[in-house]
Amino acid sequence: MSKTQNGMSKTKNVKRNNVSRITVHASRITHHSSLPGPEDIYRAPLPNGTILLTRANFNSPSVVISGYIQSGSLFDTDEKLGLADFTASALMRGSTLRDFQQIYNALESCGASLSFSAGAHTAGFSGRSLAEDLPLLLNTLAEVVRQPAFPSEQVEKLRAQLLTGLAIRAQDTADMAALTFDQILFAGHPYGRPEDGFPETIQAIRRQDLVDFHRQYYGPRGMVIAIVGAIEPQEAMDQAQRVLGDWNNGGQPDSPSLPPLTPMKETLTRRVTIAGKSQSDLVIGVSGPARRDPEYLPASLGNSVLGQFGMMGRIGDVVREKSGLAYYAYSSLNAGVGPGSWEISAGVNPGNLEKAADLIRGEIARFIEKGVTAEELADSQANFIGRLPLSLESNAGVAGALLNIERFNLGLDYYRRFADLVRAVTPDEVLLTARKFFHPERLAISIAGP
Repeated sequence: MSKTQNGMSKTKNVKRNNVSRITVHASRITHHSSLPGPEDIYRAPLPNGTILLTRANFNSPSVVISGYIQSGSLFDTDEKLGLADFTASALMRGSTLRDFQQIYNALESCGASLSFSAGAHTAGFSGRSLAEDLPLLLNTLAEVVRQPAFPSEQVEKLRAQLLTGLAIRAQDTADMAALTFDQILFAGHPYGRPEDGFPETIQAIRRQDLVDFHRQYYGPRGMVIAIVGAIEPQEAMDQAQRVLGDWNNGGQPDSPSLPPLTPMKETLTRRVTIAGKSQSDLVIGVSGPARRDPEYLPASLGNSVLGQFGMMGRIGDVVREKSGLAYYAYSSLNAGVGPGSWEISAGVNPGNLEKAADLIRGEIARFIEKGVTAEELADSQANFIGRLPLSLESNAGVAGALLNIERFNLGLDYYRRFADLVRAVTPDEVLLTARKFFHPERLAISIAGP
């Protein structure tokens, strides 16, 4: 499942005077820790509802911007599903100030980049440049989100690319198994719809639909921008405010509220036939916790044991290594703003499909009967704690961490507390969490293959 859904803490002392300058008390920062925390993350809300987050890193001459706008596929109608993704993908195709080629030439001339994508809740963006070129990067961001032109020729080129992508998806057994799994698990829920739509819905979208979607749903309220790199926090915030601080959209609606997920009452299996394939892809799973749920961390550590750690955990060991029934087999926990999924995926020879499914069901039964051992949990805890600093070595990694803090209201000290939170999880908590979500008699099962 792919739902883009990228706090609660005291924030850094950030003041704004009556003019247009955000004041943050920061000289060149000396980090007390490699992990971001309250004393080196700077957060400032703009009057128009945009949230700015920044952290300095002078070990690299570059800077990364990353963020999101509250304009995801939850706003799409069923008839024009994929409109949010189409709109986000079209932003860089030309503005009222510059055409497609001029925008990309300006970025490429200094080695900068900027891209957009859309998920269920938001349209996301990410870009990078040298710190000295941050004004260019932010100017481009502001230009394309505020004044996109949606030129007809570029819209049709993009439509052709999107339709090609959907044609490739329809022939990909893993993609179709994942799509079908979501349709079973999230039946009647917005998460059951693919954000990139279907060929017929993409064909139904007109240029004016892009114009209208942008006019209605793109705005600064709920927008979040993280800037990380070789720039003082005050300067980064001033630059962002200069290009986005006066942006307003009085008609911008609130994000749609998610309906409750209807629990499955029985195991449901759906097969998608794709002729000419030598592999079948299988997904078996259940709904999972949201990112803010107390069960998220026990579920995440349990999932590591079940089908991630080492050679894909217990699932990989039993199905792939010992039995040789799968090309790959692993489990994944997908958690965001709303209900998540907890699923086991495997790519198998079509003749081994039933055997592999039986072994996976057996491992699920073992998981909810006995849970994890103290040794297995300790290994996963050490892995979680050890890989966190590695994920934050790059500016992009830190920017992603800042967005997670904001999106899920984790608190500015979350990454400082992370090791203690992980160590506090017990085998009993993992077992109780597994039993809460896994019900062997109520599984979603999708199969795509010949």
